[in-house]
Amino acid sequence: MPRGGKRKGAGRPKGTGKFGVPTKAIRVPEAMTEQIVNFVHRKGDIYPLYPNQCQAGFPATLEELPSEELDLIGLLVQNAPATFFVRATGESMIGAGIFAGDLLVVDKSVEAENNDIVIAIVNNEFTVKRLIRDANTTELRSENPDYPAIAIPEGTELQVWGVVKHVIHTV
Repeated sequence: MPRGGKRKGAGRPKGTGKFGVPTKAIRVPEAMTEQIVNFVHRKGDIYPLYPNQCQAGFPATLEELPSEELDLIGLLVQNAPATFFVRATGESMIGAGIFAGDLLVVDKSVEAENNDIVIAIVNNEFTVKRLIRDANTTELRSENPDYPAIAIPEGTELQVWGVVKHVIHTV
C-alpha cells in the first residue's frame, strides 16, 4: 500500500477546522511563532466599532451590535516600516495631552512641519516637543509654561527622528 503524497479524499475536509474556513500551511520564523499564533487567535487586531458616538455630556442610547470593525493598527500606523512607539516621561508636554507613561506613535517617514509635535535629539538625548519654525528661528517648544523652549541656533543641525501621530494613554 503506497504511503505519502497527496491522496484523493485524504485529510480534514476544507473549512471544518477550528477556524471554520480553509487554511494554508506557511513557513514563519520560529521566533515569531507565538506572536503569530496569538495574532490569529485574536482574529488580528480588529475590534468592534459601535455606530454611535459616546456622549461626554448627557447619556445617549448605544446600539447593541457593532456596525463595523475597527483595525487599530490600520488606524494608528500609516507606514509600518517607518513607525515606532516610545513612552513619554516628564511633564513638559501636558498642554498637548502628553503625560508621563503615555505611548507615542511616531512616523519617521513624515517630513516635520512647523507646529508638529516631534521626537528630536538635543544634546544627545531624545525629547518630545513642538517644532516651531519661522523665517529666522527654530525652537523646540514645551507645552507646559514651567519648561523653557529649546532654541536651535542657526547653523545647528536639528535631528528630528519622527513626527508624533498619535498618543495613547490610560485614563
